[in-house]
Amino acid sequence: MKFVGEIGIPRREYLYELQYLDQIQIERGYERRNRHIWSISRWQTYMLMSVSMVDLKKAGIYKPTDILKFPWDENDEESSNLPNDNEIARLRQMMIEENAAAEKRLKEQQTINNEMDAISQQIVE
Repeated sequence: MKFVGEIGIPRREYLYELQYLDQIQIERGYERRNRHIWSISRWQTYMLMSVSMVDLKKAGIYKPTDILKFPWDENDEESSNLPNDNEIARLRQMMIEENAAAEKRLKEQQTINNEMDAISQQIVE
């Protein structure tokens, strides 16, 4: 959920005002941006290794993916716009956690309000 601040959407808006599909598309776009950065880093590492004294063929490295494999190298899920069951379950869990946290804050605020009312009643008497 850390990325919500990075994309500039408030947490509550992300969880409660957007549809599941919107949330999934935002997350996938964020991940695609990160994929690009990681792919560039892997490519740069490969290029540095190829111009250094490292014998890549002896090390069994013939292409950048031989250095480090990412989950998206094997399976590209971008072809599907529909959220999968894991994505929906994760979003539902985040909403449940957010609701629990909001209820806890509400109860704490009610307790504080009750204490303030009791103090103000004592002052009036």
